[in-house]
Amino acid sequence: MKIKDIREMTAPERDTLLSDLKKEKFNLAIQAKTGQLEKTARVRQVRRDIAKVMTVMGETKQG
Repeated sequence: MKIKDIREMTAPERDTLLSDLKKEKFNLAIQAKTGQLEKTARVRQVRRDIAKVMTVMGETKQG
């Protein structure tokens, strides 16, 4: 996901995206613990996407 796309979203869309990403991160963690996770790189990508969304949310609160 590109940061440009995140910046173009409205605040409620970003909130929804963030909650969806956090749910996906939780599910991936469960899969990793049970040995069912096939694409291990997806965990890293989801963490980075969460960080991007949170960064944009912080930028919009400051100014």
